[in-house]
Amino acid sequence: MLSCYSKVDPPPNRVKPVPVSVLRRIFAIAATLQDDPQHQCLADMIGLAFFFLLRPGEYAYSPSESTPFQLRDVQFFRGGTRLNLATASDADILTATFASLTFRDQKNGVRGEVVGLGHSGDPLLSPPRILARRILHLRSHGAVQTTPLCSYFAAPQWCFIKPKHITVALKAAVAFLGPSLGFLPSDVSARCLRAAGANALLCSNVDTDIIRLLGRWRSDEMLRYLHLQAAPLMSDFARRMLHGGNFTLVPNQLVPVF
Repeated sequence: MLSCYSKVDPPPNRVKPVPVSVLRRIFAIAATLQDDPQHQCLADMIGLAFFFLLRPGEYAYSPSESTPFQLRDVQFFRGGTRLNLATASDADILTATFASLTFRDQKNGVRGEVVGLGHSGDPLLSPPRILARRILHLRSHGAVQTTPLCSYFAAPQWCFIKPKHITVALKAAVAFLGPSLGFLPSDVSARCLRAAGANALLCSNVDTDIIRLLGRWRSDEMLRYLHLQAAPLMSDFARRMLHGGNFTLVPNQLVPVF
C-alpha cells in the first residue's frame, strides 16, 4: 500500500536555485533607493546568503532557527593585513580585498570555524563589499558587537530583515524577470539562496567536496540542493558522453579469444 502511495505522490517540492540575474534585479532596486536602509540591508543579506551558502536563520532574524551573524563575527583583510574594525577608516574597509565570517553557534557550523571569500570584481555583488556596507552602517549608528548583521537603523529604532522579507523580494524579482528563468515565484523562498550559491559553484566546475565544505554539509545531503535542470551544467554532457563512450572492456575468462 505504501509503495502504491509513493507512485501517485507528486514530485518533491524543492526550492529552485535562483540565478545571479535575480540578485542583480534586487540590487538594482536597492541602488535606486539609497536613502532606504531597509532595501540596502535586504539586498546585502541576499548577496551574503548567496556567497556564503547560508541558511535563513544565519543571515536573517529568525530566533527559532539559528543565530544570525553579528558584527563581532566579521573580519576584513587588505592583502595579508588584517584590519582593526575599531580604528580602520571607512575607505580602508571599503577597499578590503578579503572578508570572513566566524561561526559561533550556527547550525552545522564548527565553533570558531572561519569562512572567508575574496573580492569578486563586481562593485556591488562581492562578499567584502557587502560586508563593508553592513559594517559601515552599523558602526555609524553606534551598534554594539553583538548587533546582528541583518539589522538596520530606521529612526528612532533598530529593525531587522526577516526571512519573510527575503522571500517577498525574491518572488517579486522572479515575477519581474518572467518565465524565461524556468520557474515561478512560488518556487522560491529565503531557503533558495543556499541552493543558488551551491548550484553556481557546481556550474563553475568547483569540486563537490569543496562545495560541501563551504556549505558545511556533513553528508551527501548537499546533492538535494543541486539541480540538474541548470542548463550550463548539462549542456555539454551529450558531447562528453559520446567521447567517453568509446571504450572497450577487459574480457573475463569466459569470453573466447579470436
